[in-house]
Amino acid sequence: MTLDFAAARENMVENQVRTNDVTDHGIQDAMREVRRERLCTPSKLPLAYAEAAVDYAPGYALMQPRDIAKLLQGLLPRPGERALAIAAPYAAAVLAAIGVKTTARLPEGLDAGEVPAVLAEAAVTITTTDDLASADADAPYDLIVVEGAVEHTPDAWKAMLGAGGRLGVIERSGPVGRARLYVRGPDGLISTRTLFDATPPYLPGFAPQPAFQF
Repeated sequence: MTLDFAAARENMVENQVRTNDVTDHGIQDAMREVRRERLCTPSKLPLAYAEAAVDYAPGYALMQPRDIAKLLQGLLPRPGERALAIAAPYAAAVLAAIGVKTTARLPEGLDAGEVPAVLAEAAVTITTTDDLASADADAPYDLIVVEGAVEHTPDAWKAMLGAGGRLGVIERSGPVGRARLYVRGPDGLISTRTLFDATPPYLPGFAPQPAFQF
């Protein structure tokens, strides 16, 4: 049976995105445009538009549509802004469709195959690294988005925010995580607030370490 991805994409927007208070039409339209299935590993194609995190590389997953839509809406992306999408190929493609000048920071080794090809077609700049927590020579950015959970948000990510810059990331140290929005104010100080609860998989290397026990 051939899967109707176009219909699944429309159902995703109508039943997972709009019903979860994502009212930004730019985000809705971009999510109707980006072919999420092209970013999934072949074995996960049937789940491309499900309410689930879906693998795009070993150990790395796209956040479920509801979560990434709400996180992007919290960032208030505007055409012409500059964004860094960390381990976030789907978010990068959506931002590019909105008109944001986006750089995707991908894990080392993910420099060939379908994911980089899709991002290149979307005019997303691609960099690969073995240290996703590091700073970036092209900073500052207006937006930074992370597609996966971390126990703690690295200071280097916050430092890459320009004046008025916004960082969206899921912080998680237990069963349920919280989407956090970091904003650099005009005084240079960074404020933060919680947006919603979410439970995406941890990014490799960012999960809590087991406590030592005798």
